[in-house]
Amino acid sequence: MTLIDLPSPNFDARPVNGPIDILLLHYTGMQSAEEAVARLRDPAARVSSHYVVDEDGAVLRLVAEDQRAWHAGVSYWAGAREINARSIGIEIVNPGHEWGYRPFPAPQMQSVIGLSQQIVAQYGIPAARVLGHSDVAPLRKQDPGELFDWRTLAIQGIGLWPKPQPVSWDEATFLAALNRYGYDIDGSASTAPDTAHHAAILAFERHFRPQQLSGRADHELAAILNGLLEAAGIDRAGLGA
Repeated sequence: MTLIDLPSPNFDARPVNGPIDILLLHYTGMQSAEEAVARLRDPAARVSSHYVVDEDGAVLRLVAEDQRAWHAGVSYWAGAREINARSIGIEIVNPGHEWGYRPFPAPQMQSVIGLSQQIVAQYGIPAARVLGHSDVAPLRKQDPGELFDWRTLAIQGIGLWPKPQPVSWDEATFLAALNRYGYDIDGSASTAPDTAHHAAILAFERHFRPQQLSGRADHELAAILNGLLEAAGIDRAGLGA
């Protein structure tokens, strides 16, 4: 894994004694790596990440891990809204859904795995808190998307992959369980409930059932979510069997 320092001015101090307990993965969503890196280093853009992983596997370090990079935006996970303050952000070069979304090459994935393993080990980041941008901002983001190989990451000790456990949940119970896992099911005050629910379920599918994106709860998704709650050690009391 080749590491290149290419500092960005877009960062500030983390809160004193605040935790670093989320690894957040993105795709760049721009037409080229050069364009993406230029934006992440442009003071006027006010966006950045700690790392960028190019398609050939090269890793660029833009912001030191002990500083707060500006990559999550308006976001939420498990009650927390200031995700930048508690996360390490990795941008993975890919044009994204707008510019010709495509699979992530093997050299790139190998570097993402190696870098993520180091970060998870360094900070003791729980498996259930290895997340995609769409997980923490489902109404705004789709990345890293359904072509990203979350399963292989989990096999390599980065994040969770579900062992489904069938359960009889209605839609309301599924949404309550989804929120208990960490997802924002409410959105903002101006968001219609159905819109927020659809976005949260779709984000969950992109991560854990990428072969079928419906945005609707069903028995298969309930089994996946139930298995994840158990694997993460999250209390399922009150959700029913």
